[in-house]
Amino acid sequence: MSKEIDKNLSWDFRIEANETPFKLGLIDVWHYRDLLFLFVKRDIVTVYKQTILGPLWFFIQPILTTITFMFVFGNLAGLSTDGVPQILFYLGGITIWNYFNDLLTSTSKTFTENAPIFGKVYFPRLILPLSKVVSNLLKFGIQFALFLIILVVFLIRGADLDPNLHITFVPILLLMMGGLGLGFGLISSSMTTKYRDLAFLITFGVQLLMFASPVIYPMSSISEKYQLYLWLNPLTSILEAFKYSFLGSGYFDWFWLGYSGVFMLIILAFGAFIFNKIEKSFIDTV
Repeated sequence: MSKEIDKNLSWDFRIEANETPFKLGLIDVWHYRDLLFLFVKRDIVTVYKQTILGPLWFFIQPILTTITFMFVFGNLAGLSTDGVPQILFYLGGITIWNYFNDLLTSTSKTFTENAPIFGKVYFPRLILPLSKVVSNLLKFGIQFALFLIILVVFLIRGADLDPNLHITFVPILLLMMGGLGLGFGLISSSMTTKYRDLAFLITFGVQLLMFASPVIYPMSSISEKYQLYLWLNPLTSILEAFKYSFLGSGYFDWFWLGYSGVFMLIILAFGAFIFNKIEKSFIDTV
């Protein structure tokens, strides 16, 4: 009798379990786009809401990091910057690296930090990782503007820099960097639901990854017999292409960019797969 009633009723909205991990539910995400923007607003506002300097930290953080790198790696260690002013070299690398780093670390906490919300109300779980993409993109935009201002100042002063037409490919570089951060973040968030201590390992691993990427040094300073190992890091070609586009220093290599793009698609697909698989039962383990 209940089955007959169910067939005859016309439902306005139906919530069903995701039958396959391959189904991303992007249509549902679009229907909940207002909620996505609310999460973005929460990420931007609440982080610096009870701080003295507030949003100024978006500028202060990369500046302090750049000054530290200039002192430690530029002056004490004497690392080369390929003739590029140190502040531009380090700030350029930090700006795009921070987008990857912040996106990965924030996405990796999706399940553990939002378990109370997930246990009370339904919405497409993929909205939260996507909101991190948007909020960190806004943060990147602010820091990128700072980088452009300093770049223009050096150009006016006659610095030997060579911004070129490869700048038009920067949105693609940013898309690739965001895809890698999101993919690795989805995988990390799925693993930390069962193994909480992995969160500490991920934080430490990301810090090590920065030193295995050309953020604080140029590829030209690395011996040729070791460069291949660095190129196998999918972040390397993106970082080098970003610096080359604005500073004229670095490499814009189509082969390795293609490799990074394929790597990004694989990681993103695998991350979405495992995220959809874990979300069905994570509430029982968190």
